[in-house]
Amino acid sequence: MTMTEDLLAPRPDEELVFDANPVQADRITHYCPGCHHGIAHRLVTEVLHEMGVAPQTILVASVGCATFTYDYMLVDSVEAPHGRASAVATGVKRARPDRIVYAYQGDGDMGSIGLAEALHAANRGERITVIFVNNTVYGMTGGQMAPTTLLGQKTTTTPKGRNMATEGAPLRMSELMAQLDGVIYAERCALNTVRNIRAAKKAIRKAFEVQRAGLGYSFVELLSGCPTNWHMDPVAANERIGKDMIPVFPLGVYKDATGGRPDGAAKEADHE
Repeated sequence: MTMTEDLLAPRPDEELVFDANPVQADRITHYCPGCHHGIAHRLVTEVLHEMGVAPQTILVASVGCATFTYDYMLVDSVEAPHGRASAVATGVKRARPDRIVYAYQGDGDMGSIGLAEALHAANRGERITVIFVNNTVYGMTGGQMAPTTLLGQKTTTTPKGRNMATEGAPLRMSELMAQLDGVIYAERCALNTVRNIRAAKKAIRKAFEVQRAGLGYSFVELLSGCPTNWHMDPVAANERIGKDMIPVFPLGVYKDATGGRPDGAAKEADHE
């Protein structure tokens, strides 16, 4: 037996501390090294599994790096046209109100071409959940400027850095969503540290609980890394989230009309 085989050999006294959940597909990822979509997928599928709602769940995947989300999440799924995931999710939920319906969208998809659909679905209080992945760039199509691109950030369409005078400021979706009456829950999290990942999982669970309770629209923003289009290694990308992104996109709960209850049960006063 080689040293490697000896190290990998199971020990009878070992305790399993981590394993894949049955809602996440057992397949090799197509995402770039260091991409945080895989972490987001794991958190969403873990929550659906732990809540016991995966068999009653429908995913609406958007265009962009989220296009192949349905290859990794073992739930019923629908592919939406670019930017229209919130609109498609609205139709699915209205047709099947007994189902848990969620859209999985990136910042370019939801914050740009799909902004109108996203805001109106939220404002109407559609009983859907949206997982919004914010990596400040168009990841799949070559690294162009996204609505969330930071001031000074260089992209293929802002080679000298985003300029306030010509491109405006980055769009802050959590703050925007929190102003809408139909939104019950909105929180921004990050996927750069273990502590932040744990907080993100709690937020995702809360968002799905809000939907299960039939209260209205729920939204979770996930600050994520894109090492390929940021032109840095995964470690540096994680550091960038903490150093550059979080100061612009502060973490936290931006709206909670459930009275702060983890099960999503709203108080009477929250509906006034």
